[in-house]
Amino acid sequence: MLVAGAGVSGRSAAQALLAAGAAVTVTDASADRLAALASLQAQGADLVPGLVEPPAGTDVVVTSPGWRPDAPLLAATAAAKIELIGEVELAWQLDQDRGAPAVWLAVTGTNGKTTTVSMLESILRSAGEDVVACGNVGLPVVDAVRAGHRVLAVELSSFQLHWSQSVAPFAAVVLNLAEDHLDWHGSLDSYGAAKARVFAGNSVAVANADDEWSTRLAATAPDGARRVSFTLSAPEPGQVGVSGGDLVDRAFGDGVVLASVGDVHPAGPHNVANALAAAVLARSFGVEADAVARGLRDFQPGAHRSVPVAAAAGVSYVDDSKATNPHAADAALRAHPRVVWIAGGLLKGADVDDLVAANADRLEAVVLIGRDRDRFAAALARHAPDVPVREVTAGDDAGMLHAVRLANEFARPGSVVLLAPAAASMDMFTDYAHRGWAFADAVRAVLAEDPATTTPGG
Repeated sequence: MLVAGAGVSGRSAAQALLAAGAAVTVTDASADRLAALASLQAQGADLVPGLVEPPAGTDVVVTSPGWRPDAPLLAATAAAKIELIGEVELAWQLDQDRGAPAVWLAVTGTNGKTTTVSMLESILRSAGEDVVACGNVGLPVVDAVRAGHRVLAVELSSFQLHWSQSVAPFAAVVLNLAEDHLDWHGSLDSYGAAKARVFAGNSVAVANADDEWSTRLAATAPDGARRVSFTLSAPEPGQVGVSGGDLVDRAFGDGVVLASVGDVHPAGPHNVANALAAAVLARSFGVEADAVARGLRDFQPGAHRSVPVAAAAGVSYVDDSKATNPHAADAALRAHPRVVWIAGGLLKGADVDDLVAANADRLEAVVLIGRDRDRFAAALARHAPDVPVREVTAGDDAGMLHAVRLANEFARPGSVVLLAPAAASMDMFTDYAHRGWAFADAVRAVLAEDPATTTPGG
């Protein structure tokens, strides 16, 4: 068997295959990544850099999720009619071979996946279940399967779903769909088709009734699947929604109160929607209402998701570096009435005109960073011509420090200096986490220059 990619998921796939007694070759374009797998070589794996076609005798190729179908090695694999799967598909196949497979509860969508999966994990733990969050959230699914957990809260990206042929979670949700990864998928329709794979073979298909694409994709679930939806409005029969300040279940109970909106943190409509999605998946598995409330109260948000960094002289500084596309940035911007916005990066084919137009009235100023800042500048000129705009050409941490200094010049009491880039980070930073830490460090550095009234953590 050949493992294409020596990253985290590739390492786990190779380890699982070696444990199953397979002959394993691992390839990657990076000699450094391959060198980091020396322990696998000691277990019998062959490490071969830069393969562009599968070696003779290869019967299965397991690809890392980010590899595009037109990569030379994968194209050659397909042409040779060799089975081509992803790490998640491998995990599913290994799990189904066990005597008692885990229950998979799956979450996908453009935004909110990690928060929802983490909320779901917290709810299930509060119910006493043996559960782990895995997949795109960080822990490879194959590792979670090998650990033997009873329930898997699985975050699935469109890349992972593209390479998953037979994965059929017990229950699944598409939270939302908006322009993202169009450089990889080619079109919004193709991106949506990848997301829709999460509904193949479901027992319970969950839709966001407030999102047109989510509703459309959930309709592709098999005829025998139970269809449930969630909404920020008062729920109708078959829905979980919000009424009188409570999360109310009319799908698995007759108006049962699951939790208070006040139990959801961080606050904001998008996180209430995430909590509703997590609650629906948990309830589909039979979790009681009191466990939903406990789990939401116990939930600890991840880093770089609307995290207050500091406050000084009436100005708040918020890190939402995880807002890597316009849809996520829109949710971040709508949470604040007056914003000095730090934006920019790699747009991956997405458009920002609607984002700017929808939030023009809350923008006090904009500081642009990253490679695609000209596209942001053009949208701002069209839809927010009176908003001051500054651009930063430097990269990495020095560029972020300059951006925060510029933002601070425009901020006044009541303002929020918000990092919500609406774009990916790899043009300037290692990843969105590096970008978020750079922002936090820059805020602390700028405030240290004038520390009066500074309150770390906001």
